[in-house]
Amino acid sequence: MGTECNQQQDIWRTFGSRKRTDMAAVAKPDRMNAFSTTHDWESADYEPTLPVTEKSNPLTRDIDRASASSIVKMLQACDAQMFQEKSQTEYQRLLSEEIVKTLMEVAERVRLILKDPQDSLVVLSGCGTSGRLAFFMASGFNRELQRLNYAPICSYVIAGGDRALFSSQEAPEDDPTLGALRLKKVSEGKKRVLFIGVSCGLSAPFVAGQLDFCLRHPDVYTPVLVGFNPAHQARNEPLPGCTLTFRSVVTRMEELAKTQKAFLINPALGPEAISGSSRMKGGSATKILLEVVFSASFSRTPVTFNGILQHMRSYKKALDFTYSHSEEIAVLTEAAGRSLQGGRQVCYLGWGSLGLLGLIDASECKPTFGADYEDIRGFVSGGYKELGNNEGDLTLMGPEFSISHDDFLDRVLPRLTDDDTVLLLYSDSDDVDEVAKLAHRVREKTPNIHAAYHQTDGGTAAQQDEINKLCSSTINFTWSQETPKRLQHMRELSTKLLLNAVSTGAHVLKGKVFKNYMIDLQVTNSKLYRRAARLLQELSSHSESQCEEALLKAIYQVDKLSEDIMTCSLETHTHTAGKAKKVVPLALVCLLTGCSIKEAETRLEQQPIVREAVEACLKSS
Repeated sequence: MGTECNQQQDIWRTFGSRKRTDMAAVAKPDRMNAFSTTHDWESADYEPTLPVTEKSNPLTRDIDRASASSIVKMLQACDAQMFQEKSQTEYQRLLSEEIVKTLMEVAERVRLILKDPQDSLVVLSGCGTSGRLAFFMASGFNRELQRLNYAPICSYVIAGGDRALFSSQEAPEDDPTLGALRLKKVSEGKKRVLFIGVSCGLSAPFVAGQLDFCLRHPDVYTPVLVGFNPAHQARNEPLPGCTLTFRSVVTRMEELAKTQKAFLINPALGPEAISGSSRMKGGSATKILLEVVFSASFSRTPVTFNGILQHMRSYKKALDFTYSHSEEIAVLTEAAGRSLQGGRQVCYLGWGSLGLLGLIDASECKPTFGADYEDIRGFVSGGYKELGNNEGDLTLMGPEFSISHDDFLDRVLPRLTDDDTVLLLYSDSDDVDEVAKLAHRVREKTPNIHAAYHQTDGGTAAQQDEINKLCSSTINFTWSQETPKRLQHMRELSTKLLLNAVSTGAHVLKGKVFKNYMIDLQVTNSKLYRRAARLLQELSSHSESQCEEALLKAIYQVDKLSEDIMTCSLETHTHTAGKAKKVVPLALVCLLTGCSIKEAETRLEQQPIVREAVEACLKSS
């Protein structure tokens, strides 16, 4: 294959020859090269063409070769970047003065709505993870308002409707008109609407369409944009079906923000541990920011700068407390990884809001890692009654929408083996008697049962000793006394961090990550299509046109592109890609080896870890 092949072979021999290693080996300064600290991603020279949310994180560049323990430590280091103080760069950070002041202003707007709930509404909206969190938080805020004897004021919109709460519905994210129509429908008849649109990368056309709709109706709507890139890094290609760009919408909002007619909350968090996987830090920061806003607005005390800042810092303590159990999290990650490696499954059985977070985490694995919906599944006590979602019970839509413990007992438990992993998610405020009964049922089928239990200091339930004896491992999070609602928020963040670590680590151990890139992502919308093409270019050093050609060949399963394929719309490409498997790995193997699609498929079947599959190709060429 000539000089180019020999150069590629040298590169891949260097990477492919290593076994899974520990953190000490991964973190050596000579391995981290010029970018060895947690701030180096901020350098103007580091991946300068990419927005922050799409950059790769220097801390995790070798995560695909790390042990479970090292994976968890890497994730901890990346999550800690959320709370780093502002450095000498252009980036605002989570704790920056400007961000705290904007949170204060938005909290005051929520208070205005609380004074006139009859004709007012707060709408939370997003796509994918952001939409799931919009649902999760709107539901939680309404429950808290009812507890405080306020009328519910929150509603949610998620691209793709309630089906997207549990399954990948990526295509609607590309429709700005649909976004605007959904917002108009949910807020019909209201005189004052605070719209909070979440787009981690400042890129989702669905949300951009909603923000534009707000800007065109300023007499009713006040738009708030939550994201994690600087404004100038907002997506700058025309939205489907119109001439607007997300960046042009942001520019208009920046002007209106000067007079508090619009608000931007866009701190930089640092690159995700798995490049572009905004379900992780992006999701955590979304939860933190919105909870701080609503908690301040619900309080009967004045909204103050120090009050907001101290509340934000309490989440940092929750993060540190969670990762103080890193070795226990690693044990659970290792168990989940073994299950996935063996073609078996991981099940989260949860109660209350912790169970809902299990549903959310499980639903994110399919688009992120190209997983099957059965690989990691979530179930919550009470099923759809616990959810209270807009469209009600979705069970008839298919097996992946079966989410209750009864569904688990009927459909999953009979098929469990010793190679499956089950994780119980609950707290001392849940029915621990019920937890113990379910644990007994599971233990009869598999010894591979684990628990993550949250309790208040001195409040261990009597049944917990019994559950501990049934489980292979138990992570006991014992929290100090705090106000009940704030404590629940901290427990939820802790559970989210835990689940993100387990599901991410398990898929890394299975071979679904290449360096720190989600190599087996589903290419089901324009953002993911562009990300896939860019990733191929980064990893293969081929031209943009060669990479897009290889991507299309993998999507359509052909070795030569017809004129019909070349003239198809992007929408057609992404629709077709949704039915294909291992699109990006196939394209990468073909680019680096020059082999056919069929040969690449054979290589990946023989060796599912992409880096090792490519190494094997090069050795035999």
